Amino acid sequence: MDVLANNDWRRRRAVPVVEAELELVVEDADSGFCGAVVGFEFGAVVLEDRHGNRRNFPLDPAAFLLEGRAVTLVRPAPQRARPQRQRTASGSIAVAGHTARVARRGRIWVEGIHDAALVERIWGDDLRVEGVVVEPLDGIDELAAAVRAFGPGPVARLGVLVDHLVPGSKESRMVASVQSPYVLVTGHPYIDVWQAVKPSAVGIRAWPVVPPGQPWKEGVCAALGVAEPAELWRRILASVSSFRDVETPLINSMERLIDFVTEPDEDL
Repeated sequence: MDVLANNDWRRRRAVPVVEAELELVVEDADSGFCGAVVGFEFGAVVLEDRHGNRRNFPLDPAAFLLEGRAVTLVRPAPQRARPQRQRTASGSIAVAGHTARVARRGRIWVEGIHDAALVERIWGDDLRVEGVVVEPLDGIDELAAAVRAFGPGPVARLGVLVDHLVPGSKESRMVASVQSPYVLVTGHPYIDVWQAVKPSAVGIRAWPVVPPGQPWKEGVCAALGVAEPAELWRRILASVSSFRDVETPLINSMERLIDFVTEPDEDL
């Protein structure tokens, strides 16, 4: 009896089972077609040879050769999706089950309640984990006096976020008098924190240009046909869900301030 007359000899031998991972190179035992696994169609494996030719082969027992040895190919088991790490609105990895840390002595100051609300919307989770309190000022006209009253030190660092902090501005002149290794003043170039929100997030093409001498928020409202600044602010804040909705200078400034206030750790 000719044992090679049919394929029964393959089935009687102990043939290893191999998952047909993509790019695995095998040879079809009957035709001699050799190629890499590139996919599956209608229950068959698709092989592609070095010339780009593709052929489908049934996943029969012992139908393929792997490095010269008969194997049975099977489709790879579906991989269990790894649970994705949850992210905060700032893009940081969320800390599950974490309770808010007792507030540090250090603080981050922002110019007003709109700035504070926007910072909370994006960085609130991170700030609670770090125990950092954000406090709104009523502008920065008395910044130097406020810093002296705060009394910054090694375990009570102070970070200050300033609107429209550009060379030659009145804001840059106001912050120049603040000189302390335990105070970091940084900011963004926008006239108001409203403008640090991307226009596309708010649903406008660009922020309106307001002529000099005209109140900026009222000018923006007039240009956009909104009756009151409070109404437009609610729309702006509601449009922000993560760091992707605000401009990069604001993101960079806030990240710097958080790093500054939380280093060194006051528990050390």
